[in-house]
Amino acid sequence: MLPKSRWPRRSRNISHCDILIRGERNYDRGVQSLAELRYLIRKFVGEGDAVARAAGLEPQQYQLLLAIRGLPEGEEATIQALADRLALKHHSMVELIDRLEVHGYVRRSRNRDDRRRVLVSLLPKGEKLLEHVARHRISELRSNGTAFSEGHRGLTEG
Repeated sequence: MLPKSRWPRRSRNISHCDILIRGERNYDRGVQSLAELRYLIRKFVGEGDAVARAAGLEPQQYQLLLAIRGLPEGEEATIQALADRLALKHHSMVELIDRLEVHGYVRRSRNRDDRRRVLVSLLPKGEKLLEHVARHRISELRSNGTAFSEGHRGLTEG
């Protein structure tokens, strides 16, 4: 047995059981917040897919147009960069670009410095279609975005 001077001090009479229960409650709230956030994201994506289809685009086609337009400044829209953004393999991205190119939404061109690098850009028809869908989605996110913030806050608060 430890001498009294070496015993851990208990402030405010908190027992080990209290700490375990409090930790379990925090974990439960975290899991609930995570589940809610995932639900809201999936709902938002699903509704976006429906809006894209109503505009005449498949969801992946809309996602590609969005990825091209929304790349961070200074990042080139190469096939590999776009494949990374959409979590697709290179050959799947090429097929997706082929389909959009046939419809006149995008264009491929070779990089001036490195002819092996293929760049993808939006054509006016693709830009117009993207704008139609994206404006609707941005408006909806602005009006219903507090739920995302609350779900995220539940995960980041201890």
